[in-house]
This record gives sequence, structure tokens and C-alpha cells, in this order.
Amino acid sequence: MNSERTRLAALYGGLLVMAGVLLLAIVYLLVSEGVYAGIVTAVAPAVPAARLDAATAAPALPTTDWARTAVLEPGQVAVAQKVGTVAGDAALSQLLTVSGVSLAVYSALSVALAWWMAGRVLRPVGVITARARRLSGSNLHERLALKAPPGELKELADTFDGMLDRIQELVAARQRFAANAAHELRTPLAVQRAAAEIGLADDPPPEKVAWIRDKLIDSAANSERLIEGLLLLAVSDEGLRRRERVALDETTTAVADALAAEAEERSITVEVTARPVTVEGDAVLLDHLVHNLVANALRHNHPGGTVRVRVGPEGLEVVNTGPVVDPATVPLLFEPFRRARARRHAPGEGAGLGLSIVASVARAHGGVAGASANPGGGLTARVALPADPPRTRPPGPPVSGGRRSGPGTPS
Repeated sequence: MNSERTRLAALYGGLLVMAGVLLLAIVYLLVSEGVYAGIVTAVAPAVPAARLDAATAAPALPTTDWARTAVLEPGQVAVAQKVGTVAGDAALSQLLTVSGVSLAVYSALSVALAWWMAGRVLRPVGVITARARRLSGSNLHERLALKAPPGELKELADTFDGMLDRIQELVAARQRFAANAAHELRTPLAVQRAAAEIGLADDPPPEKVAWIRDKLIDSAANSERLIEGLLLLAVSDEGLRRRERVALDETTTAVADALAAEAEERSITVEVTARPVTVEGDAVLLDHLVHNLVANALRHNHPGGTVRVRVGPEGLEVVNTGPVVDPATVPLLFEPFRRARARRHAPGEGAGLGLSIVASVARAHGGVAGASANPGGGLTARVALPADPPRTRPPGPPVSGGRRSGPGTPS
């Protein structure tokens, strides 16, 4: 029995044959119990009266209701019993023969019916198996779309189709990510090559060599930041490898202090309101999450603008002023290499990974990241993270700050 169809056919056929054998046994027992008495009762009145020898004991009269009311001679009963015995044996023998032939035919039909039923039941499984074998990266768009009545196999096929939808989305996202990453990495390489081939041709003066050197250094720095962002995104997508209690309010305050110089250089006011809150997760990834949000709020802003950072049990919120953002494009900003504005290849410009890293880190910590466009310009980014129970530490007033800034890794 190397196939499920054979096993099911044997099971169904065996059950049907057992039911047939049990039915025939019951019929035989019921018939054998009453066949002799029935023959004697029917034959006795037609038998002529006969004398019995003195040595012959009188047979017992039948105990049926009819026998109690009929007038029978002992000789009639004796002859009727002999005839009943012979006729009953013959009838039971004929019953066994007919029953055996019927059981053999019934068994053959039962096995054939069980084989057909098993094939019909397992047909959807065969369809699922055949289509699953044909699936590859080039035809992930195909679906089973099993046409069957509601049941376990229909639910299995629909679940398989849902899994294919998720796999297709994941593969498409990875393909887009790889294509975008290749494009982003090719751009600084092209800049470096052009600067080297054109700028250094024909023995350029020292001033031009110094300018080309700065250009190559900036391009290399952009490539390094892009590679670091890609590695960080890959690490956060894999999930958390370690967990510890992290004071999110202290992390936020430290990030705002680290970005103080940059905020001051851009003439942007950073206001931090931090209430004590602790989350369980990776301190390094959470630091990158907060840093990317605040850094994006600074760099996508205008001189004299404001960045408001609030952290508490409800999560982290970063609000900034800046250019007006189309609300339809806000959800796309959490995808890799998406920008609110076209790339200008300016020094220090990010690679478009900041918010995608934020979303990935939030998912790794069991949270969710989102954003909305402000009517007057800028974005409001929110990250909701599951908070741990409050820590035991002296209560204090919320931490707030004015102008803060500082160096940090670009997002």
C-alpha cells in the first residue's frame, strides 16, 4: 500500500465487507431459529394420521399459537417434524450458498466502489500536488483556485493560495529591493569613475585635484552609509537575536542630544518630552529607530523649523515642520529607497532607507510604525511599541529641551 488511495480503498472496502458479513450472519441466525417450527406448523395438518408404536414416545406438540388451537394427532406431528428437519436443512444450505455468492459479488462491488470513492475524495489533493510541482519563480502568479464544495480540502487549497499571495508579495518586494539597491550603489560608483576619468585627465591643477578628492570622499561616504543601512535593514528583518529592558525615554533624550550640532547648524528647534517608559528589545536597533526618525525630521525641514519629539507609554511620536507632503505618498515612504522629493545627489543626502528601517525595527519588536502628513507641511511619524511594566525609579518631571543637535549616522 504505497498510496493513500490504496489505503483508503482498503479501509472503505473492508468496512463494507464487514458490514455485509455481519448482515448475512444476522439473517442466517434469525432464519435458522424459526425455519423448523414454521415448516412443522405448515406441514402437520396435511399429514395423514398415523398410529405410533407403544415404544415410540409421543413427540412434543408445537408451541405456536396455531398449534394450541389445532387438533393434531401425535403421528401427524412426528411426520411433520421429520419433514421439517429435512426441509429446514435444505433451506439453510441453499441460504448459505446464495449468501456466499451474494457476499462475493457484494465484496467485489464494495472494493470497486471504495476505490472510486477514494479517488474522488483525493482528487483535489492530486490537483494541489500537480500545481505545486509546477510552481517556480516565473509563475508564482498562478493559483489553485480549487472548485470544490466547502470542506477541509477546499480550506487547504484556499490556505495554499493565501500562502502563495504572501510569497509572491515577498519575492516581488525582494526583487524591487535588489533592483533599487543595485541602482543606488551604481550611482556613487558612476560619480567616482567620472570624477577620476574626467577630473584627473590632462594633469589638473592642485585645486581641482583637491576638489575631486573631496568629491570622491563624499561619494565613498554615501556608499558606506547606504551599505550600513542595507545591513541594518537585513538584520532587523531577521528579528531580534537578543532582548533586554531598554529605557526608551533615555534613548530618545540621548539621541536628541547627539543630534544637537546638526539641529543648531540647520537652525531647527528640537523639543523633547519624554515620560518614563521601558520596552523589551534590542537597544542598538531601538537607538537606530529613534535616530532615524529624529534625523529625518531634521533633514526634511526648513531653517527655523521645529521638531517635536514625544515619548511615553503610548509610544514614540516625532512631528516636524517642512514642505507639504502628499498624503497619498506617505505610506510609500516606509518602503526602501522611497523619498518624498526627487533625489538631488546632495552631500549628506540619505539613501531613502530611514523610514523602512524604522518600520522593520518596529515589526521586530512587535510594534507598528505609521505616519501622516501635516496640513501645514511636514510629517507626524508614530511608532507604537509594547511597553514593559513601569520601572521602579523616582518619578520626575518630563524631560524637555529646546535646540538640540549633534552628529549621527545618516538615515
